[in-house]
Amino acid sequence: MEIDWILDRLKQGGVVAIPTETVYGLAADASSPAAVKAIFTTKGRPQTNPLIVHVASVQAARTLVTFTPEAEALAQAFWPGPLTLVAPRRPGAPVAEAVSAGLETLAVRVPAHPLMQQVLQALGRPLAAPSANRSGRPSPTTVDHVAQDFGPTLPILDGGSCDKGLESTVVQVLPDHPVQILRYGSLSPQDIAAVVPVAEGLGPGEASPGRLLRHYAPQTPLVLNITAPEPMDAYLSFGPTDHTGPCFPLSARGDMTEAAQRLFAQLRAADTSGAPRIAVAPVPDRGVGLAINDRLRRAAGAVG
Repeated sequence: MEIDWILDRLKQGGVVAIPTETVYGLAADASSPAAVKAIFTTKGRPQTNPLIVHVASVQAARTLVTFTPEAEALAQAFWPGPLTLVAPRRPGAPVAEAVSAGLETLAVRVPAHPLMQQVLQALGRPLAAPSANRSGRPSPTTVDHVAQDFGPTLPILDGGSCDKGLESTVVQVLPDHPVQILRYGSLSPQDIAAVVPVAEGLGPGEASPGRLLRHYAPQTPLVLNITAPEPMDAYLSFGPTDHTGPCFPLSARGDMTEAAQRLFAQLRAADTSGAPRIAVAPVPDRGVGLAINDRLRRAAGAVG
């Protein structure tokens, strides 16, 4: 679909799907209360779950939130890229109140995908954009995934497969508070800690997008840490496997980056395989594996 048509829909307050380097986003004008409400309605998202605001540059982000020195360091290190900063919202920031879900903070990101950048620069306004899936479903990394959830009526800008495959890492940066990771994502805790000191563990879930109890969930029952799947299981393998039933490898060679990129696509494929159950192999709980396992536990309804 042509960018000019997408821009027209956004200017008219419409909701569209746009690729980012992480996953496809369900985007609308963040400055319009009606457009932001349409995101929640279209997605079926609880209005207590804040949205991420996407802007074209670090300079644009500074007009929306107050930067601490740590925020500045992280922005310089990782933007444009798969990092979301949760920081104090500036008075008068041109973003609808509903985006913040009643919080005094705002989640902001400068995405790297060239099509999203092109839209942001041409529009000249911030875009609110959660993942372009029905609330609770696996996130979309291709146009087909978006269409599976919303059908042919939602305008989609086709950017191919998303490079990262996992949502952004969300980091809270507040004055006089330790830097804290709120959601694991494409950047590992080690990546963040290489730039600024980081508090251990995850911060409060209510301040972060994407921290619902049951999230990223297939319709098929899902079980985790299975090394010997049942013959009829749809198996999300990691590393070598001798499973003779339907198999959906995250990475045959045990590569964590590949597993992250393929996670949601394979989860969706397994969900439509007709198998009675999805079994998932153990994935090491380190680096980006923390984010992979976080998504899998939420898909199984196992964490809050």
